[in-house]
Amino acid sequence: MTKIKVGIAGCGQIALGVHLPILLRTPNVEIAALADTDKTRLRAAASFAPQAATFRDSEELLAGSDIDALLICLPNCLHASVAIAALNANKHIYLEKPLAVTLQDGQAVLRAWNATSLTAMVGFNYRFNKLYETARRVVRSGALGEIVAMRTVFSLPVHPMPEWKQSVASGGGVLFDLASHHIDLVHHIFGSEICSVAAESERDRGESATLELRLRNGVRVQSFFSLAAAEEDRIEVYGREAKLSVDRHLSSAVQVAECTNHSVRLQQLRGLLRSVAHLPYLLEKRRAPAFEPSYTNTLQSFVSAVIAGRGITPDLNDGYRSLVVVRAALESALTGRRIELPSDHEDFAA
Repeated sequence: MTKIKVGIAGCGQIALGVHLPILLRTPNVEIAALADTDKTRLRAAASFAPQAATFRDSEELLAGSDIDALLICLPNCLHASVAIAALNANKHIYLEKPLAVTLQDGQAVLRAWNATSLTAMVGFNYRFNKLYETARRVVRSGALGEIVAMRTVFSLPVHPMPEWKQSVASGGGVLFDLASHHIDLVHHIFGSEICSVAAESERDRGESATLELRLRNGVRVQSFFSLAAAEEDRIEVYGREAKLSVDRHLSSAVQVAECTNHSVRLQQLRGLLRSVAHLPYLLEKRRAPAFEPSYTNTLQSFVSAVIAGRGITPDLNDGYRSLVVVRAALESALTGRRIELPSDHEDFAA
């Protein structure tokens, strides 16, 4: 395969603002089909790709178009059913997170995928952010010494949201929206499974939440997530020899501070000098859709994997791993108990 025909199910903000602009400038991609139940959104998407056939929903798209791969950008409660339908129709899929809303639906998606040899990727695009990838390499290099703990924050200011995003039952709330990303990053950075979860969150809309995660390698992670606070996306990893800090919005480079009595100002100066070498990244970020280069890196990696006929991570197993932790966090917030997780997330998918 040298070129792929792509369909997009769901023409909302992420498709219009991110996926379509990226795919239009990605070599070897033809946007062949678009689907949305909202005629206004569908017309807006068609203005990007006038050659694409348009459909009222994903079911019509799968039945009436000749595509190789489907991008699923629908409300979270529809992810599982549309992913299963696409896999059963022998289509590669790029599925925006979360994989599903319930564990049962997530298991059904895994079963459908495991019956195929198709490429299936979950949209944990921050794995492809250069800052977070550098953080991963530094942590795994041992440069921080024995890891003591990790702390993360991911928050957004109050902003308009569709009705489905305002209900946890339909896959809304901060745990599905933001926490799922950092849960995936924790595993990606450390390569260790999360073994238990304690969470606090509002029981109705779930706008904010705090999580304490324990990893099998002994590391503890404290996180705060909010859809009603100042915009921030930051991780800090504490080691016995050094501390790593990075803010996706504000940092031009990962900062590593040694655990010594050296002047803080001297360390800041060193960080500033190192950041000058990262000006190309700042320019790349400025030009990227939504000012986030990882979207482009993620989608282009998916296209390359489909053309090459190979798998790619983060895949549906990674999506399920994150879903298990999100569901455990929801249970913990509801019951006030710490939830222990099985030693292998695939136990759920048997």
